[in-house]
Amino acid sequence: MVAVFRLERLLERVVKRAADSAVIRRAMLLLTLAVAMFVGSGALPVSADSPYESVSKDATFRASIDLPDGAAFVPFSEGVTYYRLANGESCTTADVLVHGFSVPSYIWDPTYEFLASKGRCVVTLDLYGRGFSDNPDVAYTDELFATQVLELLDHLNIEKVNLLGLSNGGRVVSQLADLAPERVERLIYVASSGFRDVSRAANVDVSEAEIDELVARFPQLPAGQLSDFKDPTNFQDWDDKYAELLVHKGFARALISTRKNHDSRELDRIHAELQASDIPVTTIWGDSDTVVVYAGFAEKLERLLPKRVEHFVPESGHLPHMENQPHVEALLTDILSLE
Repeated sequence: MVAVFRLERLLERVVKRAADSAVIRRAMLLLTLAVAMFVGSGALPVSADSPYESVSKDATFRASIDLPDGAAFVPFSEGVTYYRLANGESCTTADVLVHGFSVPSYIWDPTYEFLASKGRCVVTLDLYGRGFSDNPDVAYTDELFATQVLELLDHLNIEKVNLLGLSNGGRVVSQLADLAPERVERLIYVASSGFRDVSRAANVDVSEAEIDELVARFPQLPAGQLSDFKDPTNFQDWDDKYAELLVHKGFARALISTRKNHDSRELDRIHAELQASDIPVTTIWGDSDTVVVYAGFAEKLERLLPKRVEHFVPESGHLPHMENQPHVEALLTDILSLE
C-alpha cells in the first residue's frame, strides 16, 4: 500500500474477498493494477465497469464468505461487524487486537494465532469501513471505532481487556481507555500513530469529488503496501491481498473521513491522564519504521508517558509483529506473563 501514513499523505492531497464472483473481479483488478504499473505515473481513469467499489457488504456478501474458526458477524449500532474469538468459553478477560488505518484484522493473524495457541481468550475485529465489516455513511472518528469495540465486548460478555493497538489502532485503544478505563487491564501500542501531531480538517464532510479522486488512485495503492516492511521479499502476496479490499463500496469514503477526523489534542489529553492512572502502558516499535517515524514524536512521548515500558524490535519496519515475529512473541510472553 502506500504504507499507512503514505496513504494518509495521499488522502491529504485528495482533501486539498468479496462473493464467489470476486475471483473474476480480482483478476480484473489485478489486470488493472498491472496496466497501471506498466503505464507508469499518474492515475488511470476509472471506467463505469471498473471493479473498484463495486461490491456491497450486504447479506448476500456475508453469506458468501467462508468464515474461519471463531469468526462471526454481529449487528451493532452503526452496522454489522465481523470478528473472531478464540478460547471464548467463560472468557472474562481478553486480549483484544485492534488493526490500523486501512488493512483489516487479518494484519493481526500471526499474533492472534500465537496468543490463541497459549490458551488466551483473543478477540479481533474489522473496524467499520474495513474488511468484512459494514461501511456506514458516518463520521469515522476514534470514538466511533472505540464504541464499536466496546459493543463487541458487551456482546461477548467480556469484562476486562488487554488492548493491543497497531498503528492507527493505537488511537482507538487510547480512546477506549478514556471511555471505559475500568475495563482496561493493560495497553500495548505497536507502531502506534497516536503520538503524532495531526489536526482535524476544517470541513470533515467527504465530497464525491474527493472520493472520485481517491478511487482514481486505487491502482497505485496495493504495491505501496510493501513499504511497510523493512524487507518486503518475504511478503510478496501482501499487495494482492490489499487489492481485494478495493472492490468494497464505501472504502474510499471511510479512509478519507478517518483522516479528516484525526486530531492529536484529544489524544494528548488522554495520554496525559493515562500517565496518572494505574493502567500499565507498553510501546513497541520497529527499529526501521519509515511510516511512523519515532524521532518525530520521541520528546512528546517521553513527556506524556514517561512511565511506559518501551521496546524496539530489530530488523523490522512498520509491522514488527509480522517481520520479526519471534521477537515480538517473546515480548508478549513476558508482558502478558504467558506460560
